[in-house]
Amino acid sequence: MHNFLFGVYPYIAITVMIVVSIVRFERDPFSWKSSSSQILRKRQFIVGSVLFHVGVLLILAGHLVGLLTPIAIFDALGVSHGAKQILAMSLGGVAGIMAMIGGIVLLHRRLVDPRIRNNSTVADTGILILLMIQLFLGLMTILVSAQHLDGHEMVKFMNWAQAVIYFGADPASYLTDVSWLFKMHIVLGLTIFLLFPFTRLVHMLSAPVRYLWRPGYQIVRTRRGATPPRNGLTPFSQQRVE
Repeated sequence: MHNFLFGVYPYIAITVMIVVSIVRFERDPFSWKSSSSQILRKRQFIVGSVLFHVGVLLILAGHLVGLLTPIAIFDALGVSHGAKQILAMSLGGVAGIMAMIGGIVLLHRRLVDPRIRNNSTVADTGILILLMIQLFLGLMTILVSAQHLDGHEMVKFMNWAQAVIYFGADPASYLTDVSWLFKMHIVLGLTIFLLFPFTRLVHMLSAPVRYLWRPGYQIVRTRRGATPPRNGLTPFSQQRVE
């Protein structure tokens, strides 16, 4: 089971995420949206959404850089394993707390407000709950990491992630003796990857970056204050016949 979860399951999750996302975008592009409920309880939405999205984006960036950057680059830059781990714990902890607070706000409004609850699908609520559990597990791993600050445990996760992405031999062997809390965190993260194309999470791939260099703009003039057009024909003025 260990070899399957950390040696085979990552490829299943990543493959499903990529292939099904492409199929969904091509076959059902109008479902590729965030389905925002901002119009309902707007103030609470803005606070929760900003905290949640900023926190999650910082966490994703930290994981990508921290796990996929070759160890030789950190060594060349003079960044020790211990310093990298403390940096990851500090920044990841702050971002995790931000995302956790924002997620609680968003989950509260989705479960408590009957209008939002009635317009939510099982996938909407379910994926948010899974993300909250994942954030909680991530924050709990900081307590485990604090017990060994030499950074060698962090190197195991880097070797595992790079073995998966760069098709190294036997990636599961790097996680044999790590804490069960880290293993749960990794498995749930892979499961979220697997569910990604079936939920509204796909909207994160549609950032409107192309607007920065699009060739032209469409000018739209408002009709506010304009005299509304008359309906029908204006009758001719009647002349009195002598």
